[in-house]
Amino acid sequence: MADRPYTLLSCSISMDGYLDSATSGRLKLSNAADFDRVDAERARCDAILVGATTIRNDDPRLLVRSAERRAERVARGCPPSPTKVTVTSGADLDPGAAFFAMGDAEKLVYCRSEAVDQARGRLGGVATVVDGGAPVTLRAVGVDLARRGVRRLMVEGGGSVLTQLLSNDLADELQLVVAPLFVGDSRARRFVDDAAFPWSPGRRADLVEVRHIGDVALLRYALSPRFHEADGGQVPNHGPEQHGHGTQSGGTS
Repeated sequence: MADRPYTLLSCSISMDGYLDSATSGRLKLSNAADFDRVDAERARCDAILVGATTIRNDDPRLLVRSAERRAERVARGCPPSPTKVTVTSGADLDPGAAFFAMGDAEKLVYCRSEAVDQARGRLGGVATVVDGGAPVTLRAVGVDLARRGVRRLMVEGGGSVLTQLLSNDLADELQLVVAPLFVGDSRARRFVDDAAFPWSPGRRADLVEVRHIGDVALLRYALSPRFHEADGGQVPNHGPEQHGHGTQSGGTS
């Protein structure tokens, strides 16, 4: 097993590169057909990771929704939904959040060393709190997840987590869904923060698939050689378009 899981980043953005709006309430970026695609990706993974801010703002359940896909996982000897993972510098998380309260999957919280005792006091009844270092690094989180048997990790946000993984070259695949709308507000959360990224005019990412899914476009990038391995990305054999309708948001639900 590699020293970290195969890491798939999945997110939806506006045409001007925002993950959300600056107003209250969640911005609907994706559609029902794409949400089903995300559900199928979740079913293939051993664990799903989101940042603590995503839990606080979006209250995601991070479960495989399809009963058929849950049954297929159980038939393979896996739990119905993947392990849930989050990273936090402190313990400012509600133990009653859907991340902790919904589903029987294992929950892992990687916490800054100085706040581990506080986090265990607050969350120890609903999750396993792991000392993630000082500060928490996603490289160390990946190594620990691999030791726990996680071979395929799906990351669904937020922007800080995506920035850290991309800028540290810790991602193998990016599935970026572009919605046909503009946010137009610099107060909103962008896809990534300022950082030095490995991909530049001298090293362009490898675009391996473009798919039309209803009113959104899926752009799929291979970010490391692991994508092309037998257990990595594998571009599906389908027609140029997949149509769907609806207003459900893809990603963290």
